[in-house]
Formats: sequence, structure tokens, C-alpha cells
Amino acid sequence: MVEERKRQGKLIVFSAPSGTGKSTIAKHLLERIPDIRFSVSATTREKRVGEVEGINYYFLSRKDFEEKIRSGGFIEHEFFFGNHYGTLLDKTREVIESGSHLLLDLDVKGALNLKRLFPENSLLIFFKPPSMEILEARLKGRESEDEESLKLRLERARLELEYAERFDAVIVNDNLDLTVETVTEKVRKFLL
Repeated sequence: MVEERKRQGKLIVFSAPSGTGKSTIAKHLLERIPDIRFSVSATTREKRVGEVEGINYYFLSRKDFEEKIRSGGFIEHEFFFGNHYGTLLDKTREVIESGSHLLLDLDVKGALNLKRLFPENSLLIFFKPPSMEILEARLKGRESEDEESLKLRLERARLELEYAERFDAVIVNDNLDLTVETVTEKVRKFLL
């Protein structure tokens, strides 16, 4: 008797410059395909009131986080606002091996590293703004950016756009409803 191999889960990765609508698209996708869970990151920041370990974040001490960096325990990690944040390799493997599907929001380098680690189980989707002018208008419309941070976000967007063609799919978000439909269709096909 041949033992049936359990079907592995899959990873869907969204990358995009800030202001492209990635979080909104992710929210819609998770509502349309409830079999997908959103990835939980690790952090060294203090747990806030009401936050739950393994639901909001995996809370690690700075020492433990830095040890995981040294031992290759992260798919990607960043340091900002005085704390470390990252995607745990072991937790991601657990999800795949359990047969569950995961949606991750990663920067372009983290996404490409994930693809290198899980080439058969991952779908990388890059969202482009219709133009840099529209992206700048969207960022200004948030009214959360001062001139310097706006300039930095736009510079970073230009760098991120250089990686777009290395993704499995590139979608210009110039119409949210159409973008959500396109993404949902691509993800459903990938999960078959």
C-alpha cells in the first residue's frame, strides 16, 4: 500500500511600493479566499496591551532575535524604529508542511529570498502604481508623510520597481476592483 503524501501548503507574497494599495488588496483577498492565513512576523518590540503571542507577532528578546539572524532563522528581517522585525523560516515551513496557505507582505529582497527557499510553493506578485506621479499623489493624500519621508518613500519605490520583472506576476493597480479580481483569479489557479 502506497502512503499518500500530504499536500503541501503554498505561499503567496505581495510586494509593492508604499501607497500602491497592497494592504487593501490583501484584505480583499483574505475575505475572498478564507483558506489563506496572513503571515505573523517576529519582533523585538514590547507586546502591547491586547496583543497575543503568535497572533499579532512572535515576540522575541533582542538576544534571541539576533541569534536567529546568525543561524539563518529568518527569510527576511529589518531593523526600524529601534526594533527588529522578520519572517521566521521555521514557522513558514510549519505552515507549508501542515498543508495551509499563507499570504506574506514582504519587501522585494525578502520576496526573492523566499522564492529561492520555496521555489515550488511560492507565488510572488508585485503591484505597480499606474505612474510615479499617481503614487506621489496617493502618498500625499494620506497626509502622514513630511517632505523628507515622502522623498525617501519615492526613492525606495524607484528601487523596488527595478525588481518587478523578477516576480511571477506584475499587476498595475489602477483600478482596485479589477486588481482584486485579477489577483484572486491568479491565486485561486495557483492553489489548485
